[in-house]
Amino acid sequence: MKPTHRVDQLVLEARRAAERREQTYREQALKIYPWICGRCTREFTRANLRELTVHHRDHNHDNNPPDGSNWELL
Repeated sequence: MKPTHRVDQLVLEARRAAERREQTYREQALKIYPWICGRCTREFTRANLRELTVHHRDHNHDNNPPDGSNWELL
């Protein structure tokens, strides 16, 4: 396998993974809402964003409307 082919494969896999992530409800919620905890109003940055969770208001993890009306960031 040529080194350039391997690099191309890695880039392709990384792009596909990013596209899959963008389709998750967590990534959608992070795009829609400001990175602030709805409970304590703590602000988040890229450095600590992993600590911010998406909570389903009705506790139904299958209820993921595209407008994000069932989510809140906590």
